[in-house]
Amino acid sequence: MSDTYDLLVIGAGSGGVAASRRAAAHGAKVAVVEASRVGGTCVIRGCVPKKLLMYAAQFRDAFREAAGFGWSLGQPHFEMPRWAAAKAAETDRLEQIYRQMLAGSKVELVEGRACIEGPGRVRVGDRLLQARHLLIASGAQPVRDSIPGIEGCATSDELLDLHVLPASAAVIGSGFIALEFASLLQRLGVRVSLFYRAGLPLRGFDEDLRTRAAAALQAAGIELHPGCVPRAIQHADGQRLLVLDDERVPGFPFVLNATGRRPNTAGLGLETIGITPDARGAIPVDAQLRTSAANVYAIGDVTHRVNLTPVAIAEGRALADSLFGGAPRSVDLSLVASAVFMLPPVATIGPTEAELAASGAKLAVFEADFRPMKQAFIGGTERCYMKLLVDAAGGRVRAAHMIGTDAPEIIQSLAVAITAGATKAQFDRTIAMHPTAAEEFVLMREPVRRVG
Repeated sequence: MSDTYDLLVIGAGSGGVAASRRAAAHGAKVAVVEASRVGGTCVIRGCVPKKLLMYAAQFRDAFREAAGFGWSLGQPHFEMPRWAAAKAAETDRLEQIYRQMLAGSKVELVEGRACIEGPGRVRVGDRLLQARHLLIASGAQPVRDSIPGIEGCATSDELLDLHVLPASAAVIGSGFIALEFASLLQRLGVRVSLFYRAGLPLRGFDEDLRTRAAAALQAAGIELHPGCVPRAIQHADGQRLLVLDDERVPGFPFVLNATGRRPNTAGLGLETIGITPDARGAIPVDAQLRTSAANVYAIGDVTHRVNLTPVAIAEGRALADSLFGGAPRSVDLSLVASAVFMLPPVATIGPTEAELAASGAKLAVFEADFRPMKQAFIGGTERCYMKLLVDAAGGRVRAAHMIGTDAPEIIQSLAVAITAGATKAQFDRTIAMHPTAAEEFVLMREPVRRVG
C-alpha cells in the first residue's frame, strides 16, 4: 500500500502537531506518524504532569504558611495514588484533544514506528508513505547510559508514573529536571540528596540565580553534593548504591537519573538520505530548519538547540508557513524566555551577566533582593531576587532574571517588553502596581554595579 503526501511529519508531539495542522490549514495533504502517545513529551510525560506535581507540592508550603495567617489546620497528608490517578485521567483527556485537533484539521494520524527508506519514502509497518517534504520532529528521550549502572534507575518518565513515593531519593544532575523534581519530592515528604558535577546547579543560568537556587534547595532541607557524581551505581537488596570517588557508597531506595536528554534519531534510517547526526545524536539544521538532505527538515528537541516546547511549536508553524503559506520566515532564538519550576521557581530571558561581560558589552546592573510581604508577615525566610542587565550607552534592557514566587508569570510578561527593545527609561516611566512583587522591576533606580 502506498500513500503520497505534501508533508509527512515524524512525531506527533507539540512541534509536529503544530506543523502538521498549520500546513493542512494552508491546503497541504499531511500525515503525521507517531510510535507512542499523541501529544509527545510535554503533554504526556513532561511539562504538563510535572507542573501538576508542582501544584501538589506547593500545598506543603501553603499549609505551613496558613497558620501565620490565622488558620488552624489538621496534619496534612499527601496521597500519591490519588494524584497519579488524576494525572493519568488528565493526560488521557489532553491526548484525546490532540487527536481531535489532528482529525479536525484533516491531518492523517499514522500510528507506528517510522523508518526512512530513502528520499521521500517512510515505512510504517506494512505501509510505504511518500512525501514531497519530510519533517522530523521526533523529540528526545532521557539519557540512560551516562553512568555505569544508571540504566536501572528511574528517569522523569518513570517518576511521573509512580503510585508510591520512596522514603528517600538521590537525584543525579543539576539541570531543569533535576532541580524541579528534587524540590518537588522534598515538599512531598521524600528526603532528597542532590548529586552534581559543578560547584553550582543550573549550568548556563546567571550566576546570581544559580547561587540563590542552591540556597533555596538547602533551605528546603535538600542535601547538596556539589562536585560529586557517582562513578557507578550498583543494585543490591532493593537499594541503589552510589559509588563515589571518596569511596563512600550511600544507598537509596530510589535514584532519579536526571543526567540529560538525547535526540530521538536512532533507528530512523537517516543514513538512507545522507543525514549524519552530530556527536549528541542531534540533526543539524540551518536557519530555515533545512537538513543536509533535500526537502527534509527538523524541528524541536531532535535538533538539540533550544529544547523548549514553545520553540518547537514556533519552528513548526514557521516551517509550514514557509513551505505552503507563501510567507517564508524563520524563528529568532536569540531571546527565548525559560523557567525552572522548582520551589521557588526561577525564570529568565536574555543573556547572563557573564555572557554579556565576555562579549565586551558595557552594562549597568540593577538588582532587588527582598522578603516578599507574604513571607515577612509570617516570619518566613524565603526571599525574592530580581536582576536587570542594561546597556550602559543606549539604555536597552538586555536581560531579566528572577527567582521567587510567580517568577515565570512575571518574566513571561517582561519578555514582551524586552523582545520589543524596551529601555530602562521606559521601565522607569511605568507606574508600579502596588502591592506586588513584580513592581520591583520598575522601581530599580540605581545600578548596584557597572560592568565593562
